[in-house]
Amino acid sequence: MATESSEGEEEGKITGGNKHLVIEDDLREMGKKAAWSVSSCKPGNGVSSLRDDNLDTYWQSDGAQPHLVNIQFQKKVKLQLVVLYVDFKLDESYTPSKISIRAGDGFHNLKEIKTMELVKPTGWVYLSLSGNDPRETFVNTFMLQIAVLSNHLNGRDTHVRQIKVYGPRQNPFPNQPFQFTSREFITYSSVR
Repeated sequence: MATESSEGEEEGKITGGNKHLVIEDDLREMGKKAAWSVSSCKPGNGVSSLRDDNLDTYWQSDGAQPHLVNIQFQKKVKLQLVVLYVDFKLDESYTPSKISIRAGDGFHNLKEIKTMELVKPTGWVYLSLSGNDPRETFVNTFMLQIAVLSNHLNGRDTHVRQIKVYGPRQNPFPNQPFQFTSREFITYSSVR
């Protein structure tokens, strides 16, 4: 259920969420290669709470909206999926209701690529970065910014429990036309 906004970005509504994180085998988590920062946080609820794989901890912003999570990479990476864990039942007015995803080379040239509206989400929420064109399956970028534009019940600060960023898994042998999956085939796939 996606609609076009006035500036051409894709805006969609997401309801619910998944209790369990399910990711396709052809994707890998890219967040370990990035430097993470946030616009503000309460003491003890900083950026480390977003990456600790613990659903009981959370990042809590402290200040005026929009609340920002910045994910910066040393080299240009291909990103395909952003996954957030939010819980409306526990966090109520702290739960994000409108999220913007921006990409670019740095803070100076971020461009909004997607805006999503979350309706009382509980669990893992999947935000695809692919465009309207079927050939646009990923975003090639140095920096990704997730902006929480508004919260449920007009809340001021926000809680996000986990964020994971996924990109396509690279073929270990770029000149090899086949995608081998077993260890034995990969071992003998190239001649030395």
